[in-house]
Amino acid sequence: MDLLQAIIIAIVEGLTEFLPVSSTGHMIIAQNLLGVAQGDPFVHAFTFIIQFGAILSVVVLYWKQFFRLDHTPAPAGASSWQEFKHKWNFYWLLLVGVLPAVIIGLAAKKSGLLDWLLDSVMVVAIMLVAGGVFMLFCDRIFNKGSEAVELDEPKAFKIGLFQCISVIPGVSRSMATIVGGMSQKLTRRKAAEFSFFLAVPTMAGATLLDLVDLFQENADWATAHNIIVLIVGCVVAFIVALLAMKWFVNFLTKYGFKAFGWYRIVVGMIILALLFSGQSLQMVD
Repeated sequence: MDLLQAIIIAIVEGLTEFLPVSSTGHMIIAQNLLGVAQGDPFVHAFTFIIQFGAILSVVVLYWKQFFRLDHTPAPAGASSWQEFKHKWNFYWLLLVGVLPAVIIGLAAKKSGLLDWLLDSVMVVAIMLVAGGVFMLFCDRIFNKGSEAVELDEPKAFKIGLFQCISVIPGVSRSMATIVGGMSQKLTRRKAAEFSFFLAVPTMAGATLLDLVDLFQENADWATAHNIIVLIVGCVVAFIVALLAMKWFVNFLTKYGFKAFGWYRIVVGMIILALLFSGQSLQMVD
């Protein structure tokens, strides 16, 4: 992977990370169009690591919410544990929400299923279409939620279970977790914001795991060129995601999922048509 390819893929990642269109799926498509070698462990790791770069934009844009402790008095008669949870409630809910992804994500990676999925454009195209069809109707399936509904441990855990579906490229982690939040009667805005917050520990863990695996398998990848590619990819993804995130929250709150659903269907159908017609997606050799 050269530097120009990394920059283009990072722009794609930054634009799509918080949209319910599957950033991983779009990166796989972009890699194929750019002629990036598939099956390369460094390319797989790059795909996840620059997602963490994009996710860090959450910490910057929502820093007041992300770095917070609840200093209000705990309920009368609360135990020491309840007082601790009350004060650290934001981080406690993130921990509860990320647990399903830790278990299922590790299992998928260790089994080799995740690497196989990352090499399959067909899987991406099918899931783009299937997810798009679902998104045309999900606003009717789930009501707009209520501002009075607050997030608690059971809700956070269930949203975490929804997040696990996004291990399949083309599903969209953002879509899965926002729909998960809406299924728990959260408003679109609250569901989207918790989706963003939950992405930070999820992608931090995935990034760390990928770096450890890369060094254990073969540290020869850590050339000056590859390190520069990773750094530039993360920085570009971070900047683009920072610009795209706030627009998405406002758009989703006002208009819902339907426009993204149609986009997914069109892109997925184009990719499927190319694949079934025997056309190569690689525009660059």
